Amino acid sequence: MEMKISAMNCHYRYFTLESFFKYISKIGFKYAEIWTSPQHFFVDYIQNDDINVLKNLSERYEVKIHCICPEQTNPKPHNIASRDKNIIDRTIKYYKRIIDIAEKIGAEKIVTTSGWGFLDEDKEEALIRSVAMQKKICDYADKKNIKVCVEALQPIESNLVNNIEDLSCYLEKVNRDNLFICLDFGAMAKAGEDIEDYFEKFKDKIYHIHFVDGKPTGHLAIGDGERNYKVDLEKLQNYGYKNYLSLEIASDKYYACPFMADKKSFENIGGFYDSFNKGRS
Repeated sequence: MEMKISAMNCHYRYFTLESFFKYISKIGFKYAEIWTSPQHFFVDYIQNDDINVLKNLSERYEVKIHCICPEQTNPKPHNIASRDKNIIDRTIKYYKRIIDIAEKIGAEKIVTTSGWGFLDEDKEEALIRSVAMQKKICDYADKKNIKVCVEALQPIESNLVNNIEDLSCYLEKVNRDNLFICLDFGAMAKAGEDIEDYFEKFKDKIYHIHFVDGKPTGHLAIGDGERNYKVDLEKLQNYGYKNYLSLEIASDKYYACPFMADKKSFENIGGFYDSFNKGRS
């Protein structure tokens, strides 16, 4: 059984959402993770765009939406680790809305982070707030049968959860059965870690992967960076990973022709599977 290759709309920010679906369907993608770009599908703590828009695009182009990835890094207005009472209130309402969207669209999971703490405050206090908020998010998601996949961030994005050790402590503190790991290749590379490190630590708790190339980071198309994607795919096969490889391509170098990055990535990954299957026959 092969891993499922999923497109993301991050680098389509200068194209319409329908163009995203049209292009990836033509390339051959059957799955998509939707990043809630305000110009594609707007969500905040009090409103969101019509869910039927997503449903209709998904059905028209025969692309299943399996995950919702909300905007959530600084300077976005919602922060899981915030100390401001108004932001805390807005943030939990925002994530509940994201979870409701996932449920109504038929997606099985959402992606979260730890949020971030201000650099001029105590990091541990911010982490305590993050854990408390993540518990609330998971509890609400559990009522809707939605999984929550938390990813590490790079130090430039957050000072709270940046590596495997941080993630392990975070999972233990949140202590919710529906909280899983999203292995983000960018954060993994920045921390100097590898696929083996993640799977030896978390095993089947890894339920989602942001699969990208990089130098060592950069959210590049598969084959445009320094990673040996064939080795990466073989390692994932060896560890028995059967879930989604979501292509979180986000470099501005692809903004003018995002579909070319997806086509290259799709063909490179597909070429690996063709060679892999021939080798087994």
